[in-house]
Amino acid sequence: MQKQKIDSYTHKNNPTSLKLRGARKIVAVGMSGGVDSTMAALLLKQQGFKVIGLTMKLWDNSFKFKKPIVDACFSPNEAKDIKELKLICKKIGIKHYTVDVSKDYKQNVLKYFTNEYLAGFTPNPCIFCNQKIKFGALLDLARKSGIKFDYFATGHYVQISFNKKTGLFVLKKGKDKLKDQSYFLYRLSQDQLKKLIFPLSNYKKEEIKKLARVSGFANLAKKPESQDFIGCGDHQVLFKKSEIKTGDIVDIKGKLVGKHNGIINYTIGQRKGVSGGGSKTPVYVIKIDAKKNQIIVGPKELLLKKELIAMAPNWISISKPKIKISALAKIRYGAKEIACAITPLKNNQLNITFVKPQLAITPGQSIVFYRGETLLGGAIILKAY
Repeated sequence: MQKQKIDSYTHKNNPTSLKLRGARKIVAVGMSGGVDSTMAALLLKQQGFKVIGLTMKLWDNSFKFKKPIVDACFSPNEAKDIKELKLICKKIGIKHYTVDVSKDYKQNVLKYFTNEYLAGFTPNPCIFCNQKIKFGALLDLARKSGIKFDYFATGHYVQISFNKKTGLFVLKKGKDKLKDQSYFLYRLSQDQLKKLIFPLSNYKKEEIKKLARVSGFANLAKKPESQDFIGCGDHQVLFKKSEIKTGDIVDIKGKLVGKHNGIINYTIGQRKGVSGGGSKTPVYVIKIDAKKNQIIVGPKELLLKKELIAMAPNWISISKPKIKISALAKIRYGAKEIACAITPLKNNQLNITFVKPQLAITPGQSIVFYRGETLLGGAIILKAY
């Protein structure tokens, strides 16, 4: 009886793009143990694909976490999580493989993360993990180890289509606008897109939770989502003690107003832990000067900027623009889209001008461009003015 409920539910919501990929193709699903990746694997199996589960081994025992461990990508609980994942895959009826990508992760994500913070930027590790690890090293190392598959799938809430006129695969927002995760995938390439399947593209989160409940995975439907990429919730453990140096907090005129406990603990727009030297009005982090090891603070209105320079753009759904174009932009995940003009500059940089000033534009974060449902591309924020 339960099987019949599952079948009727999945056929009703079957994404047409999956039909075009061909039945009995082998699809490897990136599995984390959460409800999204588990249901992605179940849906693909229900739709006639041969499915296998792939999980990244990220943990490096050289790190010591002292604080309470929370559910996250990089955590000493990894062995326990993988054990539970194998039981999930057994229940679905698919094989499960673990691929050790810890060296690549340490080099391309953790090192990137610490280097950016020490330079006064606020990085987004998930974006580079997706580009270089989850959709990169994981698949390369899996194939090198002899694991065969035709496509790779994840539980991201995004869509892929193909533009016949341009000959390019196009990344689009998922059906569930509250869960849309396209922002985190803007650095993927055409070579990566052409071998990807996103089974949850036409679903909303509540539909996936409902599917989990009727499929015997009610525990996953109740499982809270991980809120951080690091298992102790404190990124200080990634740094050497010698790298975390106390320094001065100054106002915009250079007057000393307090002391900070390391620039890695601050980001643009931050108010918590910021001293105003007796100022009656609230002050915020306006700038981080890594060379001087200073935090510059000021009133909220100084956080409003109308232009920014971004570097290392990646145009995922269109060809690289040679002239000024218009688009909608998000200056961080969760931010509202704002109309802007994008002008290509020399040295692989962009100048972005907004129709109205934006609050707390943060160097190191990504600005991502949209036109309707289509994600055009994105870049890393260098500075705002």
